[in-house]
Amino acid sequence: MMIQDIEPRIFHNKYEHRKAEPQDLFLSYEGDTVLVREDKDKLWYPSFSDFEAEHPELIDDAQFLFTIDNLNYYLIDEKGLDSAEGWAYASTGRFRTEPKYWRSFAGAVGWQLNRWYENNRFCGKCGKPMTRSTEERMLYCESCGLKVYPSISPCVIVAVHDGNRILLTKYAGRAYTRYALVAGFAEIGESLEQAVHREVKEEVGVKVKNLKFYKSQPWPFTDTMLAGFYAELDGDDTITLDEDELALGEWVDREDVPPDELRISLTGEMMEAFRTGDIDEIL
Repeated sequence: MMIQDIEPRIFHNKYEHRKAEPQDLFLSYEGDTVLVREDKDKLWYPSFSDFEAEHPELIDDAQFLFTIDNLNYYLIDEKGLDSAEGWAYASTGRFRTEPKYWRSFAGAVGWQLNRWYENNRFCGKCGKPMTRSTEERMLYCESCGLKVYPSISPCVIVAVHDGNRILLTKYAGRAYTRYALVAGFAEIGESLEQAVHREVKEEVGVKVKNLKFYKSQPWPFTDTMLAGFYAELDGDDTITLDEDELALGEWVDREDVPPDELRISLTGEMMEAFRTGDIDEIL
């Protein structure tokens, strides 16, 4: 299970130009926080009817985002909505711990789109204000004609293994302190497989062979598409750490790999598959 695995609910990401209705939900962000009902122990997003009395204008300026099952989600630009009784801005870190994946996924994808809209208010070519298309999820410049679509960066996740051992890392200078795998963005003119070899060599100083693609994952937290690979150690197992990127890199025996408790990420699932032996038949 990962954050996008929301079955039996169905995520529909097709853009539709439609006016919001009172029963539709909206997402309101302030920095790294999202508006939720403060008396709930789960992510409970507001509907327009919740704010109809105090903020009737919200429904007129809402930007359609996506649909989950038959429930439409919209984006609201207005800030300070926590002044309404019963509502508060909560850390987007809760997207990583909410047991109902579909609530986290909705909030995280909405947050991704919110960043895209905010970061592209002006044309990167001529500097004029951008206009939101009514035909598709796209921004365009009426002055020079530039079109901008949501950007998604390819990133590799690499589980380097050697027999009964796997190479685990910890990031440097981040709040996230759990074990992770070697990871990095694919660069211009580089295949995913080439990115695997380069990132492993740069971050931990070892070589790999026998790459096996596992699966991919959309990761809305960093606007990336993750591609997971298992790769066998090729030769010397001495770890030479890139200390700008990593605080730790070490070989860990299978039985000592910590269980995946969060169950939202490709990294966690790959580590868990190695720990339990579920991946052994393709290695």
